[in-house]
Amino acid sequence: MEAKFQIKAITVNSGLRELQITWADGHLSRYPMGGLRKACPCVFCQGGHENMGKPVDPAIFLEPSKHDRLIARIVQVGNYAIQIVWNDGHQTGIYRYERLRSMCPVENGII
Repeated sequence: MEAKFQIKAITVNSGLRELQITWADGHLSRYPMGGLRKACPCVFCQGGHENMGKPVDPAIFLEPSKHDRLIARIVQVGNYAIQIVWNDGHQTGIYRYERLRSMCPVENGII
């Protein structure tokens, strides 16, 4: 697997309400939790199987969140994804590394 799809470190910053991922190639991605929750890849959040795998619109990270969603914990899934457990109990979304990286391509930036 390419270094750009390998995670070196994951930080949950509850104060800033963002997930920070440092990739093995040195790239830092910062994801606002509200947008990350809206981008949940599970079939329920995506609105059915026919919508699975569609690209995430970066504007989703700029929209204000109606709910105060925080990350309760993160579980590694093999060497290809993470499962985020949210403070509302939702935990069915498996965020593949490739999808996460494509959602925040800007170095050290928030989309």
